[in-house]
Amino acid sequence: MNFIKTTLLLSLLTGILVVVGGLIGGLSGAILFLIIAGVMNFFAYWFSDKMALKMAGAHEVSEAQEPQLHAIVREVAQLSGMPMPRVFVIETESPNAFATGRNPQHAVVAVTTGIRRILTDRELRGVLGHEMGHVKNRDILTSSIVATIAGAVSLIAQVLMWSSLFGRRDENQNPLLVLVAIIVAPIAASMIQLGISRQREYAADKTGAEVTHDPLALASALEKLEKGVAMRPMQDTPVQEAVSALYIVKPFKGQGVSNLFSTHPPLEDRIRRLKNMG
Repeated sequence: MNFIKTTLLLSLLTGILVVVGGLIGGLSGAILFLIIAGVMNFFAYWFSDKMALKMAGAHEVSEAQEPQLHAIVREVAQLSGMPMPRVFVIETESPNAFATGRNPQHAVVAVTTGIRRILTDRELRGVLGHEMGHVKNRDILTSSIVATIAGAVSLIAQVLMWSSLFGRRDENQNPLLVLVAIIVAPIAASMIQLGISRQREYAADKTGAEVTHDPLALASALEKLEKGVAMRPMQDTPVQEAVSALYIVKPFKGQGVSNLFSTHPPLEDRIRRLKNMG
């Protein structure tokens, strides 16, 4: 069901890109921006993992340096039927973790020093099951495509706005449709991107819980992480914001209306689903 929802949302996002691109240059404009999005996506697919790790300030650790962490990661990888990923650590007291990599053969898992302090080995195993769930579900490819298309929609909406402001408008363009595209398209693209990100989190929770056969461990970990991040959130900077969607829980404080635009679904909902599985 999550795969179907993601596919439908991705198709809708692509449709928005084609429509807005068509408003600029007709059929040729739509095709041109699809090609541009494809080129952007190629670079995102091959280099997104390196960029994410660098922005997060993560550094790789060997088995000699972190034998216990490597042992848990190896166990979860074997349960998932996937190769052993590279292991990274992020030096911050804010408890969190994420996975990246274009496929299981190039996967990376990263954990913060803070998460190691507050979780038991069983809970950490549940968290790493969630992260390996992202890798197993090929989420990195999906998120790269979504981010690229959403970015392209925003880009061409801006081009459309500036061309309209300076009077460079095609006579065949409907001014009302152009206005709607400028205002609505970027908002719609962002909301669809958030919807896909949330579906990815639910799917990774389910996959990780099934692989480790311990949904209650992940539920317990999420409860601790919710409190831990509230006490020690990451510093909210443009760099951290760029990778915030990768983390297992939202790394910044946010309540009320801001949660409507969060890339993560409500933690209480995720915890409830996991407890129901248990």
